[in-house]
Amino acid sequence: MLRDARLIAAKDLRIELRSKVTASQILPFALLVLMLFAFALDPDSQALERATPGLFWVAVLFVTVLAVERSFSLEGGDGVRDALRLAGLEPGGVFLGKFAALVVQLLVVEVVLLLGVLLLYSRDLAGVGLLAATMLAATAGIGAAGTLYGVLAAGLRVRETLLPFLLLPVLAPVLIAATRAFESALDGVPSDGWPWFNLLAVFALVYIGIGILTFGSLLEES
Repeated sequence: MLRDARLIAAKDLRIELRSKVTASQILPFALLVLMLFAFALDPDSQALERATPGLFWVAVLFVTVLAVERSFSLEGGDGVRDALRLAGLEPGGVFLGKFAALVVQLLVVEVVLLLGVLLLYSRDLAGVGLLAATMLAATAGIGAAGTLYGVLAAGLRVRETLLPFLLLPVLAPVLIAATRAFESALDGVPSDGWPWFNLLAVFALVYIGIGILTFGSLLEES
């Protein structure tokens, strides 16, 4: 399973490095979202300061929809998805590989977004450890759910419009928990954020487990 996961992850990441879609399209879109929020809310007001954690994770969720859609659209033509089914790869390994590639791309975007938040919103880093742990746990949960619902919507003609309706409500707990954890980290009270991190970790583990067990049957139906 791990060998197959490495193969799939390497394939997706090589395609991304060659196409540079994340760097040239997805990342600028995420930064544009942050800039629009900064224009909509007065940078000098306390409203922007209070909303910073939520705005960060809303931008991440927008990026996730784009990244998941691209991850599965790459295999939509020329019988690539059929070839993937017939390749003899472990379905759990395929899930883990696509999940890992998605998580790497999202983490890169999140690091740049965090730098943008610090510059545009004039916020300071207080609980660095909690911030890093929250980003890892939340991204793992987002990546697992995104991979699972991405393959579920992959075989549908209206997947571009259906995927957000399937995915975003499921990620509401991640948005809430990650926002609360970021609030605690940015406000300098990390101890209040660790229970939210625990919730994120449980969410990620549950969806990773579900993905490993069900990805094969979902891939067959897509």
